[in-house]
Amino acid sequence: MTNLLPRLFIRGYEQYEDAAVRARYGKLAGAVGIVCNVLLCAVKLAIGLVSGSVAILADGVNNLSDASASVVTLLGFKIAEKPADADHPYGHARMEYLSGLAVAALILVIGVDLVKSSVSKIFHPQEVAFSLPLAVVLGLSIGVKLWMAHFNRTLGRRIGSETLIAAAADSRNDVISTAAVLAAWVVGYGTGVKIDGYAGLAVALFILYSGVTIARDTIDPLLGKAPSPELVRSITEGVLAYDKVLGIHDLMIHDYGPGRRFASVHVEMDSQEDPLACHDIIDDIERDFLTRRHIRLVIHYDPVVTDDAELNQMRGVVTETVQAIDSRFTLHDFRMVRGPGHTNLIFDLVIPYERKDEKRALSKLINERIQQVDRQYYAVITFDDSTFNA
Repeated sequence: MTNLLPRLFIRGYEQYEDAAVRARYGKLAGAVGIVCNVLLCAVKLAIGLVSGSVAILADGVNNLSDASASVVTLLGFKIAEKPADADHPYGHARMEYLSGLAVAALILVIGVDLVKSSVSKIFHPQEVAFSLPLAVVLGLSIGVKLWMAHFNRTLGRRIGSETLIAAAADSRNDVISTAAVLAAWVVGYGTGVKIDGYAGLAVALFILYSGVTIARDTIDPLLGKAPSPELVRSITEGVLAYDKVLGIHDLMIHDYGPGRRFASVHVEMDSQEDPLACHDIIDDIERDFLTRRHIRLVIHYDPVVTDDAELNQMRGVVTETVQAIDSRFTLHDFRMVRGPGHTNLIFDLVIPYERKDEKRALSKLINERIQQVDRQYYAVITFDDSTFNA
């Protein structure tokens, strides 16, 4: 069923990177959640009315609140697929993150409410009224919620959606809560020990933990979380694969929601190449990234001098010097400005983030070592963050 539903209702269901397809996956998951929770609510209310069980009626009403989380998911994906407009030139895709955050908030509210009721039961234990209809309903609920958790998690991983992962966690938490009720009843029925409150508190703490984790995962991209190493490597290797590209640096990636990534990068090419030919290559790279990877890439052209023997020699000397200090150091934009008394070696040095407070000391150390080779050379260093230079 998990694979059948996308095949039936999603056109181009295998094109996970396509923004329109992602939106269809999200809306399908939201619609399935609404249908399942409403059906569970109807069944529980019917059985509750027939059996006179207040517990079943209450659980049925709880499924209506679960349906509201599915409504949030559906609306989030619906709004996220809206195209860019004058007020939102980068699109509306971040609404998916906000809907995931809303689901996390609902999970936290449920967790807090469960903590309160569980603590009350610990201090004022009550008999857990149990019956065959209640056992049937709880078993049915566990089965449906297990499938919903699997369905949302599978689709969430398939399209890389934190919102659907949050919906899966919500369904999983319902399974744990219901299983805890069953376990407490079995223990109470067999031993007479009332552990309902303690079981509920343990479940509530787990739910709160999962809510905080989901909230963090949805807030991170809104705050500008660093791109994944896989994405950085993919873009780097993709650009370097083009003819005449010698190297890249200063890669910056901006996430405006799934399928709405913008990036900029400096591309190094031999200064002897025809600038118009280089410009054509850059245009091809930008166009290919947009059509094939759905990334709007802006490229800055950096001409690199390769036919100056002294410059090449000193570039090698400086590279060996900085890597002897720390093998993680790299440099780019290396150039020379010759003067009557000394020659400036001007370059950007990429250092790990944790060494950012050592810039002055590093500059002094590098100059001392370079001048041990030849006192006419002086390093003029601009320090770069390794976050933008893989």
